[in-house]
Amino acid sequence: MTVEIINPATGQVTYRHELMDAAAIEQRLQAAADAFPRWAERSLQERGAILKQIAGHLRARRDDLQQAMTSEMGKLKAEALAEVEKCATTCEFYADHAADYLKPQLIDTEAQRSYVRYEPIGCVFAVMPWNFPIWQVFRFLAPAFMAGNVALLKHASNVPQCADLILAVCRDGGLPDGVFDVLHIDNDQAAEVLRDARVKAVTLTGSERAGRSIASNAGSQLKKSVMELGGSDAFVVLDDADLDKAVAAAVKSRFDNSGQTCIAAKRFIVVDAVADEFTRRFVEAAGERQYGDPNERGTTLAPMARADLRDELHKQVQASVAKGARVLIGGEPIAGSHAGYPASVLDQVGPGMPAYDEELFGPVAAVIRVKDEAEALRVANDTRFGLGGSVWTRDPVRGESFAQRMECGAAFVNAIVKSDARLPFGGSKESGFGRELADHGIHEFMNIKTIYVA
Repeated sequence: MTVEIINPATGQVTYRHELMDAAAIEQRLQAAADAFPRWAERSLQERGAILKQIAGHLRARRDDLQQAMTSEMGKLKAEALAEVEKCATTCEFYADHAADYLKPQLIDTEAQRSYVRYEPIGCVFAVMPWNFPIWQVFRFLAPAFMAGNVALLKHASNVPQCADLILAVCRDGGLPDGVFDVLHIDNDQAAEVLRDARVKAVTLTGSERAGRSIASNAGSQLKKSVMELGGSDAFVVLDDADLDKAVAAAVKSRFDNSGQTCIAAKRFIVVDAVADEFTRRFVEAAGERQYGDPNERGTTLAPMARADLRDELHKQVQASVAKGARVLIGGEPIAGSHAGYPASVLDQVGPGMPAYDEELFGPVAAVIRVKDEAEALRVANDTRFGLGGSVWTRDPVRGESFAQRMECGAAFVNAIVKSDARLPFGGSKESGFGRELADHGIHEFMNIKTIYVA
C-alpha cells in the first residue's frame, strides 16, 4: 500500500512511501529479540556514551529534521529547531542521570541484605503521534535505551520521513543493529505486532480512541502499557493575577504549535472580577499571530497538520456557537489555505458545548467565566481529562493550594504546563496512565525486582 504525504502549508504531495509487508515486520521483530540480551549486557557507561553521540548527531542534522517536520506536519521553523535541541538535551540528561535512577535501592529488613534491583524487560513497542514528531519519540527512547531495553516505533502515518531520520540519527550515533527500528505499518498491523510474544510492553501518545484500543490489546496479553492521551487543560486566572504575565502565557500556551499540543491551555477559566480585562487583552494578543509559510521568520501561526483536522476543529467551533458561545476573533478557516485556521477566541463558553466538554486540538481558545475561586476549581475539574493545568495569582501560597486540588498529572503555578526531563510527565482520568521522564519514566518499563539474602 502506498501512502501519500501532503504538505499542510501547500496542499501538495511531497512524499510517497510503502507500508511494510509481513516479512519485513518479522525481520525487525526478530532483530530486536536478538539484540536485546547484548544491549542489556552493555554497561550504563557504554549506553550513555552512545546516547551522547546520538545527541551530537541530532544537532548535526537539525536542519534536516526541521525540514521534515515542517513539510510533513507544518511546524514553524523556530519551533522545530527548538524541538531538536530539546531531544538532544534529554539524551544527555539520561546519559548523565540514569546511573542514579537505576542504582539498587537498599531496604532495611531482618535479612543480611535486601534491596530492589531494576532490570530491563525487552522490546518496547511505541506508537507515537505527529504533533511533536521528534520529541515524542525521544521522550520514550532516551530512558528506554538507558534502561537496557530495545524498541520498535510505529510513527504517525503522516510523518514517515521524521521516523526515518530518527532511525538514521540513532544508527549514526552508534546504536547497534536491532536495538531500535521503525515499522511503517497500519493500525491492523500494529495490533498484530503488539500481540507478538517478542514485544514486552507498549507506550502510546495519542487519542482516547487509540488508547482504549491499544490498552485493551496490551491488557489481554498481560503486557505493561503507558498511555498519554488527550487533554483539555485548565488555565485558571484568579482575581489577583498579574494580567500582563497571564495574557502572554495564555497566548503562547494556546497558539504555539498551532494549538496542537496535548498540554496546551485549552479552557481559560477566568474569575469575573478580571474577566473583561483579561479577555480584551487576550483577543488583542491573539490577533497578532501571523499565519503564513512556516519556513518564514515572520510567521507566528502555522497551518494545522491536516485539512481534515482543521475541518473537524471548525465543526466543534460551529457547534459551540450554535449553543451560545461568542466568537471574539477568528472562527473561520483561512481562505485560500489548505489547512489554515486563525488564532481564535470563544467567549461565554459553558457546559454542553464542544469547547467546554471536548478537546479542541487546534488554535481555538475557550473562555469560561466564573464568579470566584471556588467555582474556578469546580470548573477546572469538571472534565473527563486530567493531563495538566495552570493557575495564575500574585500569591504563590494561594496558587499552590489551588494546584494541589486540581485533578491532573501536572499543575503549574504562574507558569505554563510543559514537559521537562527532570519531572515526571503523564495524566490522570481519561488522559491516560503511567509516567514518562524523570526517574518514574525510566522505571515504567523495567522489572522492579526484590533481592533478599538471608
